[in-house]
Amino acid sequence: NILRNNIGKDLSKVSMPVQLNEPLNTLQRLCEELEYSSLLDQASRIADPCERMVYIAAFAVSAYSSTYHRAGCKPFNPVLGETYECERPDRGFRFISEQVSHHPPISACHAESENFAFWQDMKWKNKFWGKSLEIVPVGTVNVSLPRFGDHFEWNKVTSCIHNVLSGQRWIEHYGEVLIRNTQDSSCHCKITFCKAKYWSSNVHEVQGAVLSRSGRVLHRLFGKWHEGLYRGPTPGGQCIWKPNSMPPDHERNFGFTQFALELNELTAELKRSLPSTDTRLRPDQRYLEEGNIQAAEAQKRRIEQLQRDRRKVMEENNIVHQARFFRRQTDSSGKEWWVTNNTYWRLRAEPGYGNMDGAVLW
Repeated sequence: NILRNNIGKDLSKVSMPVQLNEPLNTLQRLCEELEYSSLLDQASRIADPCERMVYIAAFAVSAYSSTYHRAGCKPFNPVLGETYECERPDRGFRFISEQVSHHPPISACHAESENFAFWQDMKWKNKFWGKSLEIVPVGTVNVSLPRFGDHFEWNKVTSCIHNVLSGQRWIEHYGEVLIRNTQDSSCHCKITFCKAKYWSSNVHEVQGAVLSRSGRVLHRLFGKWHEGLYRGPTPGGQCIWKPNSMPPDHERNFGFTQFALELNELTAELKRSLPSTDTRLRPDQRYLEEGNIQAAEAQKRRIEQLQRDRRKVMEENNIVHQARFFRRQTDSSGKEWWVTNNTYWRLRAEPGYGNMDGAVLW
């Protein structure tokens, strides 16, 4: 009934029952895009810039693979000031994200390793059309490879969840991704996520190419975003990337990949190190993970009301929210984006978040 009453509206402003959520957060979803960060490690070892572009393209496609089994639920919306960290020595990177704006909702993130840096800020526009929910991301994904001085940037495509009001939901992604290296114009990449057609079997297909400055095809790319990306003539071709196998009983665990299952892990040692604003400490999300729907719903409503109360106080006192770990930049055209202020890990080490006052978000 909630969905039917909001046809044609932006659902980001509508409070949904917790049963429609999965026990992960949008800030964690941004981290999920690093599941195949090994592709960036591989790219950092390749001397040929056009060959590097192939692996950057594979990384861009891989970010969508975890959504295939996830059409049934949505991630929690972060509250303003909420953060999430993920430190993975086994993968060689550490990641931080923060909800830097509430209206419009903007999530910013930054990851770093010896081989690459990854950052983006995203906001989403969505519309419910009666049978489908369309999600349009607004923002730019960035990857730098310090060894070569590369800075790649690209857009995201539209996502659409079909059969929203039935149990047979499925997701597709469609649109064109343009990847360019702002420091080297010798090549660029175009990837088309094909929109499904009733008379075609091209559902989930991606087609693309790495092109020279003059537009000549250097590498042809093809595959499916949930099955793999290949380089070369079709059929056949060299496999550049394939997703990992799904864990046992993934259907009972919200369709999570193994990497997604690890995002909520909270050890006693980690709990002592986290700021009070970290997503892992959200009680509604944790209750949902434990299967306590009633408690999750009660906590979700409480947390949303706390955010409304904080916003009212800020508006009455003309207080503008200041992001804690990111800063806003603006170019001459008025375009805005968010970048790390490089304080998160320094403060974590000294004096430590356990020794600092933090915002009370829940």
